[in-house]
Amino acid sequence: MNGGLKGNSTFLNKINSPQDLKRLSLMELSLLSDEVRAFLVESVSKTGGHIASNLGVVELTIALHRVLNAPMDKIIWDVGHQTYIHKILTGRREAFGTLRQLNGLSGFPKIQESPYDAFNTGHSSTSISAALGMARARDLKGEKYTIAAVIGDGALSGGMALEALNDAGMARTNLLIVLNDNGMSIAPNVGGLSRYLSRIRVRPFYYKTRESMQALIDRMPKSGKRLRKFVHKLKGAMKSMFVPSMFFEDLGFRYFGPIDGHNIREMISVFEQAKAMKGPVLVHVSTTKGKGYKYAEEKPDIFHGIAPFEIETGQVLKAGSLNYSAVFGNKLCELAEKDQNIVAITAAMTDGTGLSGFRHSYPKRFFDVGIAEQHAVTLAAGLAMGGVKPVVAIYSTFLQRAYDQILHDVALQNLHVVFAIDRAGVVGDDGETHQGIYDVSFLYTIPHVAILAPASPDELKAMLEYALYQHEGPIAVRYPRGSGSELQGTDTKLLPSKGVRVRVGHDVTLIGVGSMLAITMEAAALLEAQGISCEVINPRFLRPADDDLILESAQKTGHVVIIEDVIRNGGFGSYVMSLLNGRGFPSRTLVLGLPDKGIEHGERSLIYKRYGLDAEGIRQSTVDFLA
Repeated sequence: MNGGLKGNSTFLNKINSPQDLKRLSLMELSLLSDEVRAFLVESVSKTGGHIASNLGVVELTIALHRVLNAPMDKIIWDVGHQTYIHKILTGRREAFGTLRQLNGLSGFPKIQESPYDAFNTGHSSTSISAALGMARARDLKGEKYTIAAVIGDGALSGGMALEALNDAGMARTNLLIVLNDNGMSIAPNVGGLSRYLSRIRVRPFYYKTRESMQALIDRMPKSGKRLRKFVHKLKGAMKSMFVPSMFFEDLGFRYFGPIDGHNIREMISVFEQAKAMKGPVLVHVSTTKGKGYKYAEEKPDIFHGIAPFEIETGQVLKAGSLNYSAVFGNKLCELAEKDQNIVAITAAMTDGTGLSGFRHSYPKRFFDVGIAEQHAVTLAAGLAMGGVKPVVAIYSTFLQRAYDQILHDVALQNLHVVFAIDRAGVVGDDGETHQGIYDVSFLYTIPHVAILAPASPDELKAMLEYALYQHEGPIAVRYPRGSGSELQGTDTKLLPSKGVRVRVGHDVTLIGVGSMLAITMEAAALLEAQGISCEVINPRFLRPADDDLILESAQKTGHVVIIEDVIRNGGFGSYVMSLLNGRGFPSRTLVLGLPDKGIEHGERSLIYKRYGLDAEGIRQSTVDFLA
């Protein structure tokens, strides 16, 4: 195997639970880490997944499970995409070929999947809060076990993590926090906290010397008070000299680090000390994202989450066509070239949202705020108040973290902020924590926010231009993951609050929302083959909607079916039903969407099929509805 890995599994095949790690020597644990890396690359190259982050935590995970006694001891993984090693070591190695497949292993911790998964995670910055809550529950019940939170330096920049640190530092409960510091989230980390951690990383001399001095103080006779006092002062002076502000210790944590996150011996030693201590302890571990596989080390952002790839070259096996994110990014650059007032904001997702070109071309008008969606939205509000045109590009699943800021800071002031909602609808492999199926429902509850849904890449371009130049107030353009194709014979010229009739019929009206229009057209062709005449509408504007077009079509056909890949409750279908009911129309209405539950991981086409949102499912539901 190329890329610096060898595919031998002498020790890995013997590991079926963390208890098996306790029987291996330090040398054997080191060899095991090599085997785990080889297995991981081999497996993920077939399924796709988050590989760079997992390659970086191999030794950390082995050391943590060697010291702790899971599942009695609890490990909370922040974000959770770095738990592949944890899953391999906790009895799920044989099922790893099903990773992120329908009915297979989740790419994130799932309490329903294993007793070793102590808390479900998928979004960042939650682990310390959850771990502190579990620690307080443990204390209230008089129980004795260790609780550890593993959080990355990127997730630590999230406001929720800082709030939790503030609380945990004064709590004085036994809590172990492992800070996995690799200088990355998905893209390289930004901000003051990132710079602070960088300063710590280059000062290991201070920590080594501090430990030596503390050992000297501990060995001094109690009678030597003057000497002890002098050494304490010398230690404090060193601290001021080498580390101006000991952030974690000032918050109330015992701090260890930074230690080498690829040195199993050192980590085991520190974790054992930390476990035995009273009160909150933070262990700062320095790791390399993508460690051991050269292509992932060289391009950790590309290998953060990747489709199946060729191990020998690191190349993705099936390169997709130009996707919606790229279309959005290219169009925004085109508009920004002519308009100096356009600025772009992202929350640590520059490449994922298609903004790398904007960052390169217009660095002074580009703002990556780190993993801080709430701050991103209110920053945009301030920019809009200052007279510029902010475009906030955030995945649908992460935008819900900023609900209050959209409502309070943007909408109630009716500010002109453009929300580019990427990964809207079913996203597939990442599962229930990442499905973008709630944005329409929660945006409908917020005043003044217009909602647009393009059915093709060209419509996305037109909608972005409309949002910036023809609309006043907050506006959201939601578009799906992946690529899309143009619809033949469809005019992409936008008229405010106007949809388009893309097919004329008289038996039933099918309203295909956004990316579901293409599937709706397939279903219409199947229905026509059965002799059912379908009128198909592309609504374009979900809010304010083209009421006249919907009412006219409903009156003609008497039957309306709305197809959308969001939850049925509170989506566009709910609006159409309310509209028809409020106008006293006798037409019957059916909403085809997703149920009010967490939607599991799996390929998008299979998810659509499972919930009757493929062409055949829509056909069958429509036939039953008309009957």
